[in-house]
Amino acid sequence: MTVTLVADSHASTSSQPQPQTQSIPPFDPSTLESVNHQLATSTPRQILEWAVTNLPNLYQTTAFGLTGLAATDMLHKIARKQGKKSSNVPLIFVDTLYHFKETLDLAERVRNKYNVRLEVYRPPGVQTTQEFEDKYGKQLWITDEDTYDYLVKVEPARRAYSELNVQAVITGRRQSQGADRAHLQPIEVDSTGLVKVNPLCRWTFDEVKDYVEMAGVPTNPLLEEGYKSIGDWHSTKVPLEGENEREGRWAGNKEKTECGLHKDYFQMKRAFEKKRREEERAELDKARGEDEVGSSSVQLGLLAL
Repeated sequence: MTVTLVADSHASTSSQPQPQTQSIPPFDPSTLESVNHQLATSTPRQILEWAVTNLPNLYQTTAFGLTGLAATDMLHKIARKQGKKSSNVPLIFVDTLYHFKETLDLAERVRNKYNVRLEVYRPPGVQTTQEFEDKYGKQLWITDEDTYDYLVKVEPARRAYSELNVQAVITGRRQSQGADRAHLQPIEVDSTGLVKVNPLCRWTFDEVKDYVEMAGVPTNPLLEEGYKSIGDWHSTKVPLEGENEREGRWAGNKEKTECGLHKDYFQMKRAFEKKRREEERAELDKARGEDEVGSSSVQLGLLAL
């Protein structure tokens, strides 16, 4: 399945507002506990209002799931209340090149409805599914899942944060999604210093769904087929009755709960680079005609790490 988002990577127009940066100082991580205490009883919209007011270079990362859509709609309403035509919080969409066509169509509908700036990032060095498979291999999500996650999600997201000078991001994570998300707070700071805002962290799936329906927010038609959490087409399924909504994201892998975006970036980057070095050394051994690696450059290289 090959689909392409109409939006060009990093596309923006003069009519679309830039992220708010003026006169907002960087977030002080030492205030994290007190800020979360301050926001302990706040509504999602109040958390977003705090973020827009207090966090410079604020963006929203989204794959256009229900929670992210609700946040986008709330940001638009906050902007309209302030007398603006649209939100000055741009969207970052990581196009893995394996999204459902319905997801890519929805991205265009959201951009048009809210007149919001949409930044699209793809895996390094490629623009299409065919290019990705020629460069990195077919069905990489099966043969090397960690490398796949790094290439299609982690690296593009971090490249976006670097190129756009992102200091804070709004996410669509919620406590009711369970696993690593069960104890989410409204505000977090990750290992890189990036501030993460989780405005709907205390809402359930049904609460988000009710808001989206009442507000007339554009949604993914796959929801009508029973999907709840929608990722790549090759590993997303309709969750069974009684299953958590996130259990439909990685069919057949009960242990997996995150794609990498919210894991330790430095750990994932080191693992990816180590694996690449091993592969390169193995290729050198093969080129030298060594049928059995033995005490080859792979092992010698690992000893040097």
